[in-house]
Amino acid sequence: MTTVELTKENFDQTVSENPFVLIDFWAGWCRPCLQFAPVYEKASEAHPDLLFAKVDTEAQQELAGAFQITSIPTLMIVRDQVAIFSQPGALPEAALTDLITQARALDMDEVRAKIAASQQDSQGRQGGDGPDSGTPGA
Repeated sequence: MTTVELTKENFDQTVSENPFVLIDFWAGWCRPCLQFAPVYEKASEAHPDLLFAKVDTEAQQELAGAFQITSIPTLMIVRDQVAIFSQPGALPEAALTDLITQARALDMDEVRAKIAASQQDSQGRQGGDGPDSGTPGA
């Protein structure tokens, strides 16, 4: 399967219409990116049920900036519109295969529950009415 080129114009629609998207943030001048490209392409052929996409960080600087991509290549995995993995560095074939297996095995209901709990914890800490709020007598 060929990879899909993501742009700021098609990113949201592509991610929302596909339940499992692997995204390679890369640039043509980046040697590790060019070395990773055949590994990524081979994985896309081995997993035709998944969407493999690429973001050219030179052409899509706004999109790369939105995801705070500071090192390339960076691989991101989005399942059910939730970014579940993002890490810079070119992966060897075996590591990429293992990562895909782990991402497939995730219980997305559990992931969403953990995200919701984490957001509630952080909102509670920002509330300022707890014992660490600095209020006299607390």
